[in-house]
Amino acid sequence: MLALAVVPVLLILGGCGAAKKEAVPAAKPAATTAATTSNPQGSLESLKGKKVLVAYFSYSGNTRKLAETVHNKVGGDLFEITTVKPYPAKYDDCVEYAKKEKADKGRPELKSKVANLQQYDVIFLGFPVWWYTLPMPVYTFLESNDLAGKTIVTFMTHGGGGEYNCFKDVANAAPKAKTLTGLCLPGGSVNNAGGDVDTWLKGLKF
Repeated sequence: MLALAVVPVLLILGGCGAAKKEAVPAAKPAATTAATTSNPQGSLESLKGKKVLVAYFSYSGNTRKLAETVHNKVGGDLFEITTVKPYPAKYDDCVEYAKKEKADKGRPELKSKVANLQQYDVIFLGFPVWWYTLPMPVYTFLESNDLAGKTIVTFMTHGGGGEYNCFKDVANAAPKAKTLTGLCLPGGSVNNAGGDVDTWLKGLKF
């Protein structure tokens, strides 16, 4: 998530900004890749017997850190959502690029996709809040996969504005999936988020 230092901008972006101009036509199919597996078991009893994927998009590294914390607790496979065209490295440039991308309803091409997504029962989906909603690559991920019958559990990082309508936006982008209560944390808190993650996970009913 883009950690915002200036309060007025922070409130506008809600994490970072992100948008392109009008729907970008679908690009050539992304290469299929297997998600990496580093913790196949996990420790959450309610997930026993379920195939789990933790997928995330991260810009500054905050959401990646939170995704790793979630993955260590729920187990399963870990997959990073990345784009063919990288976002600007300079923060201010990324904010403006992301704002335009959202305005254009852009759907950036992803570098890769999950091999055999149908095998997963539960998908934990992480991202930073960009311009009051999901980063456009997350929309690409949701809209380009058949998620019917899956359970999606959202977790996100923000720069001070909170989740806005992100939980609802995920549900709208994957209408045939079941969505459970998500977790929304300030980006600066992710290094010590273990307790928050534990409390959140214990309250979920799969």
